[in-house]
Amino acid sequence: MALPMLPGNSVKRNLGKDKFHKSQHFDYSNGVAMMVGSEKPGIGGELLLGQGTRPKYSLFPKGEGSNAPAWVAFDKQVLCFEAYFQEAVPQRREEKYRVRKCKIYFYLEDDTIQVVEPELKNSGIPQGTLIRRHRIPLPAPKDDCFYNVHHFNINQEIVFYNRTFMITDCDPFTRNFLIKMGVRLIPPASTPADPYSTHRQEMEENMKPLRPYERIDTLKQFLEHDRKVLRFYCYWDDTERMFGDPRELILHYFLADDTMEIYEVVLPNSGRDAVPKFLHRGKLPKHAPIPKRQPGEITDRTVLNVFGPVGQGGRYILDSLKTGAVEEEFYKDCDLTIGGVINVWGRRMLICDCDNFTKEYYRSKYGIEDFTPVSYQASLPPKAARQVPPYTGFGSEEDSLCSCQGLLPKPPQKDFKKLMEKDRQGLVSNVLRFVAKMLTDSPVDKERVFIIYVYLSDDTIAVFEPPQRNSGVIGGKFLKRGRVKKPGQELFKSEMSEYFTAQDLYVGARLDLNNSAFQLLDADEFTFSYMEQHAEEFPKANIGTIISKVKSISEEEQKK
Repeated sequence: MALPMLPGNSVKRNLGKDKFHKSQHFDYSNGVAMMVGSEKPGIGGELLLGQGTRPKYSLFPKGEGSNAPAWVAFDKQVLCFEAYFQEAVPQRREEKYRVRKCKIYFYLEDDTIQVVEPELKNSGIPQGTLIRRHRIPLPAPKDDCFYNVHHFNINQEIVFYNRTFMITDCDPFTRNFLIKMGVRLIPPASTPADPYSTHRQEMEENMKPLRPYERIDTLKQFLEHDRKVLRFYCYWDDTERMFGDPRELILHYFLADDTMEIYEVVLPNSGRDAVPKFLHRGKLPKHAPIPKRQPGEITDRTVLNVFGPVGQGGRYILDSLKTGAVEEEFYKDCDLTIGGVINVWGRRMLICDCDNFTKEYYRSKYGIEDFTPVSYQASLPPKAARQVPPYTGFGSEEDSLCSCQGLLPKPPQKDFKKLMEKDRQGLVSNVLRFVAKMLTDSPVDKERVFIIYVYLSDDTIAVFEPPQRNSGVIGGKFLKRGRVKKPGQELFKSEMSEYFTAQDLYVGARLDLNNSAFQLLDADEFTFSYMEQHAEEFPKANIGTIISKVKSISEEEQKK
């Protein structure tokens, strides 16, 4: 028996509803995950056109092109549309409205839009990027959706943020892309003329002369030779003038504009002030100095006749033959050669030499190979010998000489390098010791033995006599340490005296130390070793020299 159709008695409890799942709001379109809203998804996850509202994202034909996502397939692919918009100008009398041209860029990878207005010269309007790149919403009441590729076509209006843009044309890539998508393109439209821009263009054309002056284009020369400078070394003989003297100068030739500048080489203590430049940079005329002329006297063109009133409405005829122009020659790079003479505003300067860059420039351009410099420096007169007063006998000769070399006497300089190398804080190894006897006829002095010390640090000499028992002579210090003059020199003279050095002492040498004659008989082991190790300083101890000298002696002389 069937149950009555009452609530709770029906076997099918879900009345009028079969599915209870939540509606899907996320899906894939062209391989990109996005929110599709309430539209019905089609085959492959695409939104079907004609069912529901217009799709929020651009849809592209299936089966054409790459199956990769849009941000990969359309990377760096942009549609470009030419457009303009019109804005009112209420605060100007010259113009009522203004037509501004711009370009609309549509990025296929993410449906972003950018509007750029080309910058015009002296427009006075902030131009450039008018709308930065982003997704632009549709005008109300559909402001919840954004513009996609299906909203664009030629010769139609499009609204961005309450500003109406008229699309007039597009580039070839955009045209081919839209045709492949099946979009029927409308023929391009023309952009209306801007009244104020037309007025300004007419004013600029009226300002240009109907017959402009000739223009010499030097841009190519500047671009090829900018920062390239030729350097010459010159000589100017100014000795003929009173108080004149020879001068050395440096000439710089700028290849960018054929100008020159000259610097003077001011030597130290020459008595001349060091000026910044001898000649400022500029073109140097060949036939200078030139006569001075009144302003307007020199001109390239001459007005032959004037018709009508002066100013607007008048006409005049120019001299096309340039009969009144003054031809003036300037120095070029071909006029500068080694050995040549140039005229620098009445001063004859001799070019003597140049640097390596200048030689390579003339070698490559003119084929010149001879760059022999010109000798211009005269032989210097011999320096006058300085008269030194004779030695007075007070102090050392070096100290007295230093007092004659300046108003403020300075102590004589010592050989500090030799002192640091030879003097090792008073060690015994820096002293050469020789055994000597006195050369005299006195029988008592013949038997005396002396030790001569030579200090290598400053070439001072000291003589010591060791005490001998029952000799009758008290030993001890015979000569205090100091520098000893060589014999045969006067005390009071202007030249510096010569002193004994360590190289003058060797076994067998005869010395005259303060009028006392000595002969060196022997030396200690350190002295022989040191002299042999430094044979270049002590030629008497050079074994090679001694052997060669012995070999040169004949056998007969050796037998004797």
